[in-house]
Amino acid sequence: MPQSAHPNIMINGIIHRLPIALALMAALFCNSTIAAGTKSFRFTDIESPDFFPILPWDPQHTWNRPAVNETNGLDTIAECHFNMAGFVLPRDLPHCKKLGLGAIVLPTDPAFKSFEYFLEWKKLSDAEIDRRVRDMVRAAGRNPSVAGFFITDEPGVSDFAALGKAVAAVKKYAPGKLAYINLFPDYATLGAPDRSQLGTSNYTEYLERFVAEVRPQCLSYDNYMVQYSMDQRDRAKAAGYYRNLLEFRRVAQKHNLPCLNIVCSNQIRPGHPPPSPANLLLQAYTTLAAGYKGVSWYTYYGRGYRYAPIGMDGQKTLTWEYLREMNRQIATLAPVLCRLRSTGVYFTAPALADDLPALPGAAVSAVTCETPVMVGEFSDVSGVAYAMLVNLSLERSAKVVPTPKVASARVEMISAIDGRRRTLDLVKDELWLNAGQGTLLQFENQAVDKLAN
Repeated sequence: MPQSAHPNIMINGIIHRLPIALALMAALFCNSTIAAGTKSFRFTDIESPDFFPILPWDPQHTWNRPAVNETNGLDTIAECHFNMAGFVLPRDLPHCKKLGLGAIVLPTDPAFKSFEYFLEWKKLSDAEIDRRVRDMVRAAGRNPSVAGFFITDEPGVSDFAALGKAVAAVKKYAPGKLAYINLFPDYATLGAPDRSQLGTSNYTEYLERFVAEVRPQCLSYDNYMVQYSMDQRDRAKAAGYYRNLLEFRRVAQKHNLPCLNIVCSNQIRPGHPPPSPANLLLQAYTTLAAGYKGVSWYTYYGRGYRYAPIGMDGQKTLTWEYLREMNRQIATLAPVLCRLRSTGVYFTAPALADDLPALPGAAVSAVTCETPVMVGEFSDVSGVAYAMLVNLSLERSAKVVPTPKVASARVEMISAIDGRRRTLDLVKDELWLNAGQGTLLQFENQAVDKLAN
């Protein structure tokens, strides 16, 4: 908040200064009231070019009845720099609006008593599917915080026909709102629909059939291989994280759909690494570098998981503090990233796997660094080149020296602190990235489209 002169009042002919604390409190109250009334929901609007949700992948009141999580809920989600509230009931929407949080709405149907409710679509008649969606939309009303409606999580191909009808019903009763469905990662089981999770012979078939049969508005999936790989010490599992990231991106780009990644903010299984500043940074920045249009975190509440942002006792944990900082960085870069087009993803050698694409790219010829680096390239509407560099080490900070395709390119670094840009002299300045950290660069006089083959 900009500092102004001390306000003065006159008492008995003598001019007095109001206490600074009182003046600041009054100004803060006015500013917060204005912000709450005018804060935009554009980052959670699926039809907005600024769509870039930061989502806690968790229900506000758990999946089971009776409802819990009444404390340390929506206010702490806003404080943690999320722009979407997660999965809420209609009664939560006025508070979401006050906090400027978009929301995915859950049903008020008396039949909704556990998560099994969302796995039953293929058992319903067309009329029952239509009724469920219509009732959910009506219960939500016209609150501007409504971003969409929760349909299901991790369906197999045998669910797709019914889900296509549910998505069509959302489009009919709530035009412009998201029918939210999250997909399996590529390590889900393959095979016949009645004997596997995916129900296909390969992962690409699963994604393509989902797009063709369900006609979604975006693609979302989850992948927790950073933790399953023991912070990338298991190179095969770590490589799987990047392969999945790239294949999901490829299919989304083919069909011109924004894609979202759900990454891990708890100890996903006993004996695996808990969230750390480094592995949270790496999961977020690799997602951003791949051109995804949003980041979700599983989970926000403990719900049986250790080291979640909100513990089983309902109190904030150290993970919450780490996550707040990570979300702040995403939120700072989102206004730039949401308007960029992802043009390529590359890795320095030696990469975690031989089949990951290697530099040179269209904008960056090479990167000199003692640790592995991921390079995500972008262009803006004018074709100007950008690149996000990510230190893929979870153990070491490293000096990173990129070589632009055009040697004379003026390089600007976009701050994840405040979004400001400063010129980066690649000869005189030292660019260091902490473990898992990323940075966004712009090459001012370099156009990607003119360089690409």
